[in-house]
Formats: sequence, structure tokens, C-alpha cells
Amino acid sequence: MDRIPLVHSSLGEKELAAVAEVFSSGWPAGQGPRGKALETQLAERYGVGDAVALSNCGAALHLAMLALGVKRGDEVIVADYTFPAPAHAVRYVDAVPVFADVRADTGTVDPQAVADLIGPRTVGVIAVDTVGLPADYAELNSIADRHGLFVVEDAACAVGATYQGRQAGALAPVACLSFHGRKGATSGEGGALITADPALAADARLRSSFGIGSIFDQAQTVGLPIPVFTDIGYNYKLSDIAAAILQVQLERVEELLERRSAVAARYAELLADEELLTVPHVPQDRTHAWQSYVVTLDRTVDRGEVATALRAQGIGSGHGTWATHLQPVYRSKQRCPVSADLFRRNLAVPMHAELTMSQVERVVEVLRTALRTSASGRAA
Repeated sequence: MDRIPLVHSSLGEKELAAVAEVFSSGWPAGQGPRGKALETQLAERYGVGDAVALSNCGAALHLAMLALGVKRGDEVIVADYTFPAPAHAVRYVDAVPVFADVRADTGTVDPQAVADLIGPRTVGVIAVDTVGLPADYAELNSIADRHGLFVVEDAACAVGATYQGRQAGALAPVACLSFHGRKGATSGEGGALITADPALAADARLRSSFGIGSIFDQAQTVGLPIPVFTDIGYNYKLSDIAAAILQVQLERVEELLERRSAVAARYAELLADEELLTVPHVPQDRTHAWQSYVVTLDRTVDRGEVATALRAQGIGSGHGTWATHLQPVYRSKQRCPVSADLFRRNLAVPMHAELTMSQVERVVEVLRTALRTSASGRAA
């Protein structure tokens, strides 16, 4: 049986060669020369003042909350339909996440829902580029400007996507990236904070290394500099091994995204007439990074049955992402009906740059059969 995984990283000989160079350098740890080179590469790619390489996107979100001065009791509006990392980051600083519902067609945060939630304790908004599709930043930034709020772009899934001709990751004053194994550019784990504000970047960089700054920089100094701890920091550094892999991956983003986009186009073509699901919608003013390919099943279909049928044939599948306000950890009394509906009906099918068109066709064939079986079974 030809197994077709839900996700698969595109890592090869160039990445291995970059790792070998780090082994030879004698500096595999964080904030070394490859990490610094990666930060320069990221800043140039996104046309911003600075980039801070970090261990993951969750770390970037946490450091963003700290650098932006979010404190206990503040409210931060967060997109609801997403991996819960944005809400977690708000809770890390003892602030209150307020969940904003999303658009039914894109799954991205609804600007009107954000506007309706602004209150006297609101200090900012974390928007999410849902599974690789940028949110409506023209409206979100305008709302934030009117109310004196910050906007953070959670671009974890969106490396390579665009909005109105601009790169995802440069659509808000602060952005957070992920380089997890299923992303368009990956080092297995990794992240970055992107910002035009040098003071904010300096704050994040200091806190990412226990609050004492770069040991590599200090090692270049003649004498014996003794670091001084002036604030509580965290071990959020990205290793030079991961940074070296990412330098290669960033050079391949366009190539890998082109392959993902071809897969998405073939899915859309093959499923265009399928009445038991809806394919992803991409507005004309943006492009998708296709971290995931998520379809929305008809209400007559049992998603669990479809997923079971796919997996029985060696085809990976997933639930999409989360309606965060429904997660027990938040005990939220808010209602986000669109997010909750997508959480129940979305299904992720295989999406990565290594998929062949014959594999895509097989996924669709099995998916169609499973949809019919499930719908007819419920009708009976």
C-alpha cells in the first residue's frame, strides 16, 4: 500500500551539508554565527528593521507580549480558530485572551468581531494567518490605529504567502514565524520574531537568552566579560544547527511553495464538483502558503468516519485546527459560532511539497468514496 502522509518535510543534501559546516565550526549552540546570519537573512527578506531567531513561534509570541508591555489584567483579542499558542502567550503574562470569531469563507479572524470586542482593558490584537492564509490586515491595522492598540501577526503557517503584494510576516508591526516540521520552511523546530522596532527586537533578544544577551558576542571580547542578569529571561535561543538548516530552506521557499501550490490547484480541480465538501477559499488580494489543505465537510457527513476510511487506506488526515474558546484550559463563556462550526467540520488532507499528482488523485478517489458512504449511512 502506498502510504501518503498528512505532512512531510522537504529536507535534503544541502541541509545536511549546512549542518556539517556547523559541526566543523565548533559552535553548535544558540546565537552563534549562523544564527546571526539567519537573522540578517530574515530582516532582508521581510524588509524590516530586525529579526530575532528563536526556538519556536510560541516563544516569539511570549516575547512579543513581554516586549509590548502586556501586563496582568490587560485584555488581548486573539483569533479563535487556530492552534491555541496566541491565547497561551497572553496567559503567560497573566493577561486575558478575548476570543474573536472568524470569517466562514477563509477561517481568518473577522475584523468586525475584533472591533465589537474592544473595551477599556483592551491593549492589542493577535491576528492569525490561518493554516497559511493571511488575515485582513488593512482592516485590522486600521481598527488598531483608531483605538491605539498593537497588532501582532501570527504568521506561523504563512511563510511564502502574500497579502496585497506584501509578504506574510511583514503585515503588522510585529510578526511571529514558525519553522516547525510541517511549515513551508523548516528546521524541525524553530521560530522568529520580526519587527521594524529596534527597541522591541533588542528586548526580545535579551530575554531569549536568560536576560544576559549573546554569549557568542561576549566570547569575541578580549578579557573576561562577566554577564550581569538585569531581568528574568528565558532559554528561547535557536541553535546554530537549526539556523543553518533554515538558511538553506529560506532559499528554497519559492520552489517548495510552487510545488505546494500545484498540489492545491490539483485538489481544487478534482474536487470542484464535489457537493459534500467545500474547498479552501483564497481572496483575490492574497496568496496562500498551503501549510495545510483543509476542506469543509457537508453537515450530512461524519468527519470521523471519513478520516477512518482515509487512514485505513494509508492516507493521513487531521481535524484542521482548534476553536480555542472551547478548550477546557480557558473555561471561556464566550461564543464564537463560526469557529466552532469549522472546528467540527474541517478536515485536513495530505499537503506537502513531496506529493505527486498521482498521490493527490488517489487521495481524492478515496475521499469521494468515504464522503458518499458516510452521507448515505446518515441518511438511512
